[in-house]
Amino acid sequence: MAITAADVSKLRKSTGAGMMDCKKALTEAEGDFDKAVDIIRKKGQAIANKRADREATEGVVLAKVTADKKRGALIVLNCETDFVAKNESYVDFAMSILDLAVAENPADLEALKALELNGRPVSEVVAEQSGVIGEKLDLAAYEALSAESVIAYIHAGNKLATLVGFNQEGIDEQVAKDVAMQTAAMAPVAVDADSVPADIKAKELEIGKEKAREEGKPEAMLEKIAMGRLNKFFKESTLMEQAFVKDNKMSIKQYLDGASKGLKAVDFKRYTLS
Repeated sequence: MAITAADVSKLRKSTGAGMMDCKKALTEAEGDFDKAVDIIRKKGQAIANKRADREATEGVVLAKVTADKKRGALIVLNCETDFVAKNESYVDFAMSILDLAVAENPADLEALKALELNGRPVSEVVAEQSGVIGEKLDLAAYEALSAESVIAYIHAGNKLATLVGFNQEGIDEQVAKDVAMQTAAMAPVAVDADSVPADIKAKELEIGKEKAREEGKPEAMLEKIAMGRLNKFFKESTLMEQAFVKDNKMSIKQYLDGASKGLKAVDFKRYTLS
């Protein structure tokens, strides 16, 4: 049967595949639309399999919160080239996965991949898009965060995003954004000193002792010197203790308390491709 331009356009809209691929699929399926869709999907999976050993180090990092600002999600969708990562349709595709994550709140990355997007598991849709685009795609990371208030920040270029949770609801939007941008810019290792993992504290203490020892400090003083350096590490590397980038005369803790008495950041997620 004759394949019309309208048929090709309909298949392209449904699958995202190129015009020639759609025409070939319809011809092979003898005009049967559903069969043509299956042909496109199988082709996409085959291309994805062929590219499985390729490196997908480019891509986008996106974050978003629910309408009530109580919960947020962050995803990373990798591809092979920056050219694809900057394509509007690619960003829209990644955003559709993020929207699903925000709506369904899956427990982890594998649970997100198992959710249905347009009637099929996300993992299958990603593989199919790999065939459409012609590059390896990888849904590489997913993070979620819940708190009294959550803010999302995506840095220009979609290579870096953050989520920050706070202990109060209805906080000033600019204050929340300032802290989310601080998290993006200064890459803290934890919210506060109490949240720093024990192994990191131990490592920093050992480094502090070793530096003091190399400087010829008395052995009896090493512990005290190392503790002082650990406290300096907390000020430089924990969100609440860091100097506020917009006014380094105050810490983030002081900035938040000044905005609303007792306001604190309680958790954050940060991911960057650079």
